Amino acid sequence: MSGRSEQELEGVNLLGNQGTSYEFSYNPKLLEAFENKHAYRDYFVKFNCPEFTSLCPKTNQPDFATIYISYIPDKKMVESKSLKLYLFSFRNHGDFHEDCMNIILNDLVELMDPRYIEVWGKFTPRGGISIDPYTNYGKPGTKYEKIAEHRLMNHDMYPETVDNR
Repeated sequence: MSGRSEQELEGVNLLGNQGTSYEFSYNPKLLEAFENKHAYRDYFVKFNCPEFTSLCPKTNQPDFATIYISYIPDKKMVESKSLKLYLFSFRNHGDFHEDCMNIILNDLVELMDPRYIEVWGKFTPRGGISIDPYTNYGKPGTKYEKIAEHRLMNHDMYPETVDNR
């Protein structure tokens, strides 16, 4: 039977842990990574996270969003339970929508050093207006850097698999 050895799963500690605790303050140390066994190939990994919450930095009112994360991995990939717990850690984090998306992007780039990644938040309208911040990153000096520039320059912000409002 093929699969991953215990050695390959070293550092993946949250998955399968029955005593999971939920942190209510922003904590990037929750993120865990594992080896990409298919680093020879370009492919997308997409996460749809419909239960994101953070706080308005001025009013402390909750903000709700669906977060879409798409990336082309290089050598490392983010473990999904750790990503869920990490996103949950924003629950009491007071920051603007745009800041939250850039923080998430920066933390994932630091964790995985992906070839390409984009993070998009579709925030629930408040006061009759919604904010949908989008940020991306392409590995410098590669074709992925050019893809990131192209998507921003052409306002091609919305992932193809997601319905626009």
